[in-house]
Amino acid sequence: QVQLVESGGGLVQAGGSLRLSCAASGSILSINGMGWYRQAPGKQRELVAAITRSGRTNYADSVKGRFTISRDNAKNTVYLQMNSLKPEDTAVYYCQADIRDSARGSLSDYWGQGTQVTVSS
Repeated sequence: QVQLVESGGGLVQAGGSLRLSCAASGSILSINGMGWYRQAPGKQRELVAAITRSGRTNYADSVKGRFTISRDNAKNTVYLQMNSLKPEDTAVYYCQADIRDSARGSLSDYWGQGTQVTVSS
């Protein structure tokens, strides 16, 4: 059984910073891409940032220059450093990972439970 557990969400004023973490655990053989998505009320889930195993990154235009995604392969953990936060960043943030686990053997898509980020104006 593979689990992704997020932490680090909360309430912050506009202009502030938060750091999200997501740790994968369980019968993991390898992890390929990892990413962060978000979903605001009444909106579709959208990609915020993604990172390959080798460290190549991709960002949504709305967060470029403010957010930084990184990962620690030894800890099976992905991070999202969020700076200069805006009220429009308010959403539930989900981590995602492409994981090969010993139970299934094949690469599968796993999601965390989500963590709330609220930015007040």
